[in-house]
Amino acid sequence: QVQLVQTGGGLVQAGGSLRLSCVASERTFGPYVMAWFRQAPGKEREFVAHIYWSGGRVRYADSARGRFTISRDSAKNTLYLQMNSLRPEDTAVYYCAARSRTEDAYNTWGQGTQVTVSS
Repeated sequence: QVQLVQTGGGLVQAGGSLRLSCVASERTFGPYVMAWFRQAPGKEREFVAHIYWSGGRVRYADSARGRFTISRDSAKNTLYLQMNSLRPEDTAVYYCAARSRTEDAYNTWGQGTQVTVSS
């Protein structure tokens, strides 16, 4: 069972930047899709971005496109989310997640990390 361990996050002023990291426990991660989700207080968890580990194809939510960048470092088995031009509405707990390319649902999740953007 793959395990995902997140680091990063914290408190930043509006307009600032943060980078989240998510390290996967397995060294071979080719057939997976990895993603970032977030959940704000009182709201449902929402998709932020995903990346195909093999090939690097990406997709972003409209709220993230142009400000956030998802990437991966295969040698380090690490997923990243670079967040720029942060807004107070980006405040949420952010989760990394993984699924096989043949599955629809994400079945492996990181522990979550808080991102707070002050105005």
